[in-house]
Amino acid sequence: MKNVVDNNEYMYLVSDIYNNQEFNKIKNIEHHGVTRFDHSLRVSYYSYKVAKVLRLDYKEVARAGLLHDFFLSSENRDKKERFVSVFKHPKICVLNSLINFELTSKEIDIIRSHMFPINLKIPKYAESWVVSLVDKGVAIYEFSKKLSYKFKFKFVTNIYVFFLINFFS
Repeated sequence: MKNVVDNNEYMYLVSDIYNNQEFNKIKNIEHHGVTRFDHSLRVSYYSYKVAKVLRLDYKEVARAGLLHDFFLSSENRDKKERFVSVFKHPKICVLNSLINFELTSKEIDIIRSHMFPINLKIPKYAESWVVSLVDKGVAIYEFSKKLSYKFKFKFVTNIYVFFLINFFS
């Protein structure tokens, strides 16, 4: 994501987070087939771009988008721990972010509600919806890149067969 670090305005808005030693620990954690840092950066940057187009508060979107998955976890977590984390991590991310940065109430809502509808914290702001939706799109993109060629081929074949069955029936 070279274009991200080349965007001076964006980098100015998030530089204190981007360069924070504690935040940078998420560079070592796998997330959707990339690092949690790369995932967060991608969500933040695309949310920032969408918010600018929609004339929303792109500064808060950029910052909260970068912090939305700011939690540390072990690579050795079992399936149960990973499952529970899906529901618990937004609260943990808010706490980690408040310890390390000053947050507005909107930034807190963006981070806390980014897992809607999986968790039941409904986003209060348009900016919260942007980050939540971009996060889902980015996760789908990252998962699709992570999948093996064999699995992708089976998936595409199944979709094609499903389409043919529906088309000819």
